[in-house]
Amino acid sequence: MTRRPTPSSPPTRRTSADMLREVLSDRIVHGILRPGEPLDETSLALEFGVSRTPIREALRQLETIGLAASRPHRGAIVANLAPEELAEAFVVMAELEALCARLCAGSMTTPQKLALQALHEAGAAFVAENDVDGFRAHNERFHNAIYRGSGNGFLEMTTIGVRRRLAPFRKMQFELDRRIEGSQAEHGRIVQAILDGDEDAGASTMRDHILIVRGKVEEVVAQPDAGPRRGGRRSEIPPENGGSAAVGG
Repeated sequence: MTRRPTPSSPPTRRTSADMLREVLSDRIVHGILRPGEPLDETSLALEFGVSRTPIREALRQLETIGLAASRPHRGAIVANLAPEELAEAFVVMAELEALCARLCAGSMTTPQKLALQALHEAGAAFVAENDVDGFRAHNERFHNAIYRGSGNGFLEMTTIGVRRRLAPFRKMQFELDRRIEGSQAEHGRIVQAILDGDEDAGASTMRDHILIVRGKVEEVVAQPDAGPRRGGRRSEIPPENGGSAAVGG
């Protein structure tokens, strides 16, 4: 018997390289690190107080999602980000996630739907506390649950792959005031469609949600003083050799 996926998303432990990738991604998508600018392993290791090993892995991850480019014998540089490529990627993302939501509405069992509803409702606490960082993590869990709930492993892997490419940009939307409230409300409409078993509504509400995200990202980028959100929690970098380090953001 094939084991059906559940919408629950177990917590994953982020490594030093993961967190370094997030910090560097923020700098790239906000234009702090410009296209063609070198990403020097030694300088970055000194800045963050880590060895070159997690820096090297973080740069490899940035290359995988298209934010950095490797030059033979010369190290990595910031990749050129074409606006039209970003727009095209969001169109694909919207259709992939719409298909995931459609399949969820048509195939999830009642216990799975209730688990998804509970996961969604947990996001209300982050909205009430205006906990942007907490909602970002919740948002990822929510979308992962939709991918998994589709019951199609190939679709899940494909969607996650595209999401990784867009993840730094999707994070930008939460820099807008009250955006987490809007996102939570949009999630609510998606969940209701799935609970109702309405495949068309599941697809359309998810597609609308992703295209709203695209618009919010464009809104942040268009701001003349666009830059990483300040005042949030510090992202702790797991210490190496018993030391400690942290990066702002």
